[in-house]
Amino acid sequence: MTDNLIEAAADEAVTLTSELIRIDTTNTGDPDTVVGERAAAEYVAEKLTEVGYEVSYVESGGTNRHNVVARLPGADPSRGALLVHGHLDVVPADPAEWSVHPFSGAVQDGYVWGRGAVDMKDMVGMTLALARHYKREGIVPPRDMIFAFLADEEAGGKYGAQWLVSNRPELFEGATEAISEVGGFSITLKDDVRAYLVETAQRGIRWMTLRVRGTAGHGSMIHRDNAVTKLSEAVAKLGNHRFPLVVSDSVREFLDGVTEITGWEFPDDDLEGSVAKLGNISRMIGATLRDTANPTMLTAGYKANVIPSVAEASVDCRILPGRLEAFDRELDDLLGPDVEREWMELPPVETTFDGAIVDAMSAAVTAEDPGSRTLPYMLSAGTDAKAFQRLGIRNFGFAPLQLPADLDFSALFHGVDERVPVDALKFGTRVLDRFFRSA
Repeated sequence: MTDNLIEAAADEAVTLTSELIRIDTTNTGDPDTVVGERAAAEYVAEKLTEVGYEVSYVESGGTNRHNVVARLPGADPSRGALLVHGHLDVVPADPAEWSVHPFSGAVQDGYVWGRGAVDMKDMVGMTLALARHYKREGIVPPRDMIFAFLADEEAGGKYGAQWLVSNRPELFEGATEAISEVGGFSITLKDDVRAYLVETAQRGIRWMTLRVRGTAGHGSMIHRDNAVTKLSEAVAKLGNHRFPLVVSDSVREFLDGVTEITGWEFPDDDLEGSVAKLGNISRMIGATLRDTANPTMLTAGYKANVIPSVAEASVDCRILPGRLEAFDRELDDLLGPDVEREWMELPPVETTFDGAIVDAMSAAVTAEDPGSRTLPYMLSAGTDAKAFQRLGIRNFGFAPLQLPADLDFSALFHGVDERVPVDALKFGTRVLDRFFRSA
């Protein structure tokens, strides 16, 4: 009977994921065009209250920016609570580029399709299905569980995790550990051996604006103080710069684990070349070997024959743990004093791959996939963990999915035809159930 019940919860996770995808929660980062999370938050709150939860439904300032938090009491209230968090917002999607409509939530060809399928309405669907299952069946986990469904992760959490940590920290009282997205997924290594990557670290984020000032004038004249020219030179210099190779502890532990499984070597004198052997995942792992600073937008001028006095560029910087001061020194040397810099910054996150919680993750995975391994890794991007570490919470990425060996998983994040295998959702629900009952 228990197996039938958890399979029913797994089936519901598929349905919930599909229904969540149908709710457009596009986050452009622009208050004038953002759709907001209200409709999805209302959907989640209704699903929780329907089975008996008392929910905190929190509006965080912006129009239609809403969050939902609920707590399930555990058997031992003296233990630290486990926070399980997921974001409801998604990045934009152009329907003209997709095989299916990005907000269809279509279930076809063995996948659930749509924007948010892997980032991260899949984890929201699995979490919500298990939260409902536990309440319906009277299941008491070993310790308190806090379920948080959040706004605005895709734009840094100003109306979501960051706001809640600053303004409603009591909602997370007692939480000592947390799990969320971009971890627990499988990669297939030598001889069909799967490794499940648990995120234990992530690079810091700095969304930076470069600004150069010059002398305005007529486009037909000779100008030696052209802001557009000076900015273009600075952006080219920064965009072409290669920051030094740095192997963090979490990256080294991951590479050592792969060597143990496969026998592949990752020599320091050809580290980036040897990482390419990892296939599709090499893009994500390779991006954690260096800091990066990628120019993404340019803004200058208002008419073809007018030289503007100001030119600006946006740069997406990602910084390895422990590298912030060195990164700033390199920017000083590259850009010099004439290029103004301002930014919004979120810090790196890093913890160790050990302790009872890691043991529980590994046991839950291997119970469903015997012979597999769990390995730590560093995420090249960032998540809401950056906010929750401010509360002293230890953060992991653990949204388990058993993936087909030929699926380019990392390309699905913010990509066209984003989708998640139905079987992977069901597998992840079973793994999370084992984990929640033992963590």
